[in-house]
Amino acid sequence: MALFSKILIANRGEIAIRVMRACRELGIRSVAVYSEADRQSLHVRYADEAYCIGPGPSNQSYLLGDRIIEVCRKTGAEAVHPGYGFLSENAGFARALREAGIVLIGPDPEAMEIMGSKIGAKQAVEKFGVPLVPGINEAIRDTASAREVAKKIGFPVLVKASAGGGGKGMRIVEREEDFESELQRAQSEALSAFGDDAVFIEKYVSAPRHIEFQVMADRHGNICHLFERECSIQRRHQKLVEEAPSPVMTPELRQRMGDAAVNVARACNYTGAGTVEFLVSGSGDFYFLEMNTRLQVEHPVTEMITGVDLVKEQIRVAAGLPLSFSQETLQIRGHAIELRVCAEDPANGFLPDIGRITEYSIPKGPGIRVDDAMESGLEIPVFYDNMIAKLIVWAGSRDEAMERMQRAIAEYRLKGIATTLPFGRFVMAHEAFREGNFDTSFIERYFTPEQLHLPLTEAEEEAAAFAAVLAWNAETQSAAVLPALQTANWQQARKQLR
Repeated sequence: MALFSKILIANRGEIAIRVMRACRELGIRSVAVYSEADRQSLHVRYADEAYCIGPGPSNQSYLLGDRIIEVCRKTGAEAVHPGYGFLSENAGFARALREAGIVLIGPDPEAMEIMGSKIGAKQAVEKFGVPLVPGINEAIRDTASAREVAKKIGFPVLVKASAGGGGKGMRIVEREEDFESELQRAQSEALSAFGDDAVFIEKYVSAPRHIEFQVMADRHGNICHLFERECSIQRRHQKLVEEAPSPVMTPELRQRMGDAAVNVARACNYTGAGTVEFLVSGSGDFYFLEMNTRLQVEHPVTEMITGVDLVKEQIRVAAGLPLSFSQETLQIRGHAIELRVCAEDPANGFLPDIGRITEYSIPKGPGIRVDDAMESGLEIPVFYDNMIAKLIVWAGSRDEAMERMQRAIAEYRLKGIATTLPFGRFVMAHEAFREGNFDTSFIERYFTPEQLHLPLTEAEEEAAAFAAVLAWNAETQSAAVLPALQTANWQQARKQLR
């Protein structure tokens, strides 16, 4: 069965380029779409063809499925890769593509609809014996009866929006007397964010770890998991640092959670790449949280430890081919860590930052991967997610991976805006992270802005000095300075950084 000849990437930034690179290696032509704000973006220049689909705001461009389908018809693109965000989990868009005879590189709309509703997802996976957090698996209709259920479960409880994610429409209720007001706030926020005020209640699991399993399924009945990712370092329920494998995973727990993840995919007749997210308590109990019916931001750490190109596998599966691997052939090799490099200020409550990148140079060397779409002189648009890049490292062990990440952060040259790079350095150096003894409350428990200014280690100073000289070389591009660079005194350069 042949692959596609042309694929449209319905996204922007680093994930658009990531998909385009996979297409290029497979001999498939790529089509980019872009907003007026992204006219000079790298993904526009990298694609074989590119078409403007509207103004900067995403609801006037990247969220307009009809315009994307129009570009598909104009260019002859046979398939659409949605990346993540925007329309990637939009069942209506998936159905419109199917009706237009265009293949979505993702699951069927029916699977999206089941897993897009947290209530529907819980009801579906419960039939397959997947562990669930105690609570109500249906929308709250009556406040008084809901309060009685909450009392029965036991406070604290969690009120959660059925249709959402990212912490929106979510409230922790510590006391019975706060239940009604917090319920109303959750419903109001859910309606504002998702157009649906349906919420449900579950027991609040304090200090859990957030561990997810990558799954991949084809249309030939094959479903595999590609092991776990540790995603507990978060702020406002948004991940900042991910790693694979998890430092607390045992072979027995991995087997149980992996089987559960496969059953979640089976519960909705899933095809393609998806992620099953779990909460893991301190006692080792785990509970189904949700399924993301798309590629994840943190997919590179799975690729690094398994050797599987998940984007290429998505394309092959969408073309009707069977999985290129089986559960028995998959193995974990080494350890990978990812830091999301976001335009936000960790010293100021992780507030988003905007502006122009005045200097940009990425770290290099063995075991380092940077997925980005950035260069010096580009502006950070106000319309979209503020993630600039993903810094990923791989090494033979977790200790080596942490040391490599520290070096990579020290070599990363990014000026003009505040970023999460200093926070990443803090995490890599913190005792709790290094020992693997942390949970989703890591930031609240350990982080203060003052800790961003810890003195550099000797290795970090040398890496930063080396990066500074490389950046100078790139800026000058003058043969006159090359002899001086070739005989640079690294110890002296390091002293100048102090």
